[in-house]
Amino acid sequence: MGRKGNGSSGGATRASRASRSLGTGAAVGVTVVVLVLANLVNGRWAPSFGVLTAVVVSVLLAGVLFWAGGTWADAGLDAAALKRGARWALVLIGLVGVGYAAVALLPVTRGLFADERYGGLTGGQVALRVLVTVPVGTVLLEEVAFRGVLYGLVRRAGGVVWATAVSSVLFGLWHVLPSLGLATDKPALTPLFGRSALGAAVAVVAAVLFTGAAGVLLCELRRRSGSLLAPMGLHWAVNAFGYLAGFLLR
Repeated sequence: MGRKGNGSSGGATRASRASRSLGTGAAVGVTVVVLVLANLVNGRWAPSFGVLTAVVVSVLLAGVLFWAGGTWADAGLDAAALKRGARWALVLIGLVGVGYAAVALLPVTRGLFADERYGGLTGGQVALRVLVTVPVGTVLLEEVAFRGVLYGLVRRAGGVVWATAVSSVLFGLWHVLPSLGLATDKPALTPLFGRSALGAAVAVVAAVLFTGAAGVLLCELRRRSGSLLAPMGLHWAVNAFGYLAGFLLR
């Protein structure tokens, strides 16, 4: 009799927890709404608070994942996979560094690093971006959001293919606002897109497609390594070394 009563109590507890959890569809919807607001904060309303916004939104989205019944493993932050993810990250950072050095040393490709946004930066400002703004304001937020929470939520419900597709499409759309001035900010792209409104629109579409494709690669790194650290390492290296190269070659 006692065992039967305990089983009934345990079932009631699990049912109670299930009733308090957020459904996967609702969790994805909440995540998208939060990301839209974060994108507007970073791109329009308060860009100077980007690092703070990244931390707050990352914590909030992790809470949404757990509210929907997710785990650290769903977020790509399972302790058992962190060492493997760190190894992947170090290798990827090294490969990006070698690749960037090769491109920077070749006169024919050196101009790809030219960017009007780097013109007035001091060495200290570049260091701040490389060590704080990029890893926290960009990488933390985007990897937790797209390869962590969104990927984890959709994979639990629909599998890896759907998780990769949803995460990557939304990751591409996330870059609409940051790419609005792309055609004029990067001199190497101006001859390709021009300075017209149509050229600017084409540049935005190209940026969305490119970052969406990059999202697929980052999702695959997450899947193969089992850890969010792998895409984090690649993401940081591409952005941070880009700042360094653009500053040094200006």
